[in-house]
Amino acid sequence: MKKLIFVIIAILFVLPLYAQKNNVAPSKPITENYFGTKIIDEYRNLEDLQNSSTTNWMQSQTNYTNSILNQIPKKNYYLEKRLEFDRRQGYSISDLKITNNDKYFYLKKNGDEKIAKLYYREGFLGKEILLYDPAIYKEKEGNHSFVINYISPSWDASKIAVSMSEKGKEVSEVIIMDVKTQYVHPEIITNSAPATFDGIKWTDDNTGFIYVEFSTTDPTSQNFYKNTKTVFYKIGTDPNTSIDVFSAKNNPDLHITEDQFPIILDYNIEDQYYIGMLVDFQSYRKTFIISKQDLLSGKKNWKLFSSPDDKVKSLDFQKDKIFFISGYNTSLNKLCKTSIINPDFKNGEVLIPEKKDEIIKSYRITKDGIYYTTTKNGVEAKLYLYKNGQNHAIEIPYPSGDINLRSKSESYSDIWITCSGWANEEQTFRYDLKTNTFTPENLAPVANYPEFKDIVVSEIVVKSRDGKEIPVSLLYNKNIKKDSKNMTLIDSYGSYGISNNPYFSKTYLLWVLQGGMVAIAHVRGGGEKGEEWRLGGYKETKPNTWRDLIDCTEYLIKEKYTSKEKVAIWGASAGGITVGRAMTERPDLFKVVIAEVGVMNPLRDEITPNGQPKEFGTVKDPKEFKNLLEMDAYHHIKKGEKYPATFITGGINDQRVIVWEPVKYAAKLMFNNISSNPQLLKIDFEGGHGNNVAVDQRYTNIDDIFTFAFWQLGHPDYQPKEHTRK
Repeated sequence: MKKLIFVIIAILFVLPLYAQKNNVAPSKPITENYFGTKIIDEYRNLEDLQNSSTTNWMQSQTNYTNSILNQIPKKNYYLEKRLEFDRRQGYSISDLKITNNDKYFYLKKNGDEKIAKLYYREGFLGKEILLYDPAIYKEKEGNHSFVINYISPSWDASKIAVSMSEKGKEVSEVIIMDVKTQYVHPEIITNSAPATFDGIKWTDDNTGFIYVEFSTTDPTSQNFYKNTKTVFYKIGTDPNTSIDVFSAKNNPDLHITEDQFPIILDYNIEDQYYIGMLVDFQSYRKTFIISKQDLLSGKKNWKLFSSPDDKVKSLDFQKDKIFFISGYNTSLNKLCKTSIINPDFKNGEVLIPEKKDEIIKSYRITKDGIYYTTTKNGVEAKLYLYKNGQNHAIEIPYPSGDINLRSKSESYSDIWITCSGWANEEQTFRYDLKTNTFTPENLAPVANYPEFKDIVVSEIVVKSRDGKEIPVSLLYNKNIKKDSKNMTLIDSYGSYGISNNPYFSKTYLLWVLQGGMVAIAHVRGGGEKGEEWRLGGYKETKPNTWRDLIDCTEYLIKEKYTSKEKVAIWGASAGGITVGRAMTERPDLFKVVIAEVGVMNPLRDEITPNGQPKEFGTVKDPKEFKNLLEMDAYHHIKKGEKYPATFITGGINDQRVIVWEPVKYAAKLMFNNISSNPQLLKIDFEGGHGNNVAVDQRYTNIDDIFTFAFWQLGHPDYQPKEHTRK
């Protein structure tokens, strides 16, 4: 009888495997010629998201994936544990904004709630008042689930703009509320995404604000991210009549291209000027300057302020000077200043020269001087004060991997720091220069997690094949043994100069809590070691990104932290290039590959709403076409290859990485793979790029990843029942 039960269970588990093999994706190949190179795109037809055969296949694969994951014991462990942590903490706070008159605005989510609500208080110790619950937005229409993803109070705190979105969409709906009466104005702005596109900036008189407006509200349109403009909106007027103040159409003499985003940078109420920037995917951008009075009176006399070859970032006014971070003739940054009227950025006065092995990351000007932070390898943060021509190191409350600064303006002494680390929960402190003391100002309680007490962090460097030192962060139990048996999750990204700075990641810690080890590989293409590090994984040097990941994996195996059968690599968004190409170049090296909403087919990015980021190149240039082809994991899948177990996700409302990229990759992988390892595809039909969703949905997505990875790495608690009856 026991044998019969085992056979029945085995059949029930194996049947879906046959179903997946038989349910191959429809294929209508197209051959294209790029500068003499013929490229066959076997699944071009899957780019048609209006075709029922495409959507039906996506749905069938998602159903199949769910049927497999639901058979695995301990499914939902991560989800349940994260919800338990939320209840333990009591409540969490995010998007804190403090006005100059000490009004605190923030989003608060109680431990048993799925979404955050908007609150405010007068002063840190003031009474908390609920301002807005997004659940009431459009509740009469039904079938809505909005989340607040951005807030912006006016300078005098009399009004606040509240941005909301649903189902993972970038495009938001912005309402305006009078704080005192909680009156919500009837006008709604529907063609912006302030959470991801430079926010909302109030005018000095608090009667209106500036924001980036899209040319179309259709997120699937190829023109969605093209010809954006910065507009001025006057409270009480029709949002459709907002005034264009900075755009290609309004300012033809500035030669703004359709794929550049003209934005106005953050400013203080004391500033006399606005700085406009043409944002693209480069580290240094062209800026222009105009007086506030001229812009708001309708003038268009923007003047060129800085060019990309000046290599300036983080511009900040102070009286007749402009302060900035300079990358000119250095990759580690300098803090400089120059005249606003006659700026000379290449020869500006150097206040803080470059530091050995430390990158100047951020700064804030206050009444008492300039506070600034540095990082080493992107994981070791320090705090300094520049005052009266002297640098002063400030000892922070505890060692941190990342420090964020918050201040009011140059007219105030107020300064706050927020410290975080891989194993230290984020905390905020107000600094008192006179007494050299830090006072905790945590609006949310700091919870205790005794289950993490034995987890340690080790920051190491790994020599790459070309001799570069790759920073790697390791999180593991202090009693770990180097016996090659540790289930190791390696996370990596490596694009746009973005650093993977340390933060208190319950995700990582929960992996370690279940007996695994986490490695964060700070591969080239990121910003951990400055602009040179970014350019080391950029266009023609992009292969360094995934080869750094391969080298880090081989090091961990060599040092007996883990083995090939115990390694899972994880990359999200542009990290899809990293893990996708690492897998296709070294399919023998990994047991599990996780591509979360990943860029898997960059050769086709130019026809998507997001367009082809200049970070990677264009197929219109013969050299850059070759670079794109080299980083395209989809086109590197080989027939008859034995590939690792692979979990691929996509979001139907994703505007950054269109869903057919992971879909095409999954289809081709399933058809060509000859190993017995599963290739699973799951599409989130209620989400997008992983943001702007309720917490339980975010937790569920990670739960799926953990369940799959632990199952394939052999964790005993995640093996389907028939595996335990052999």
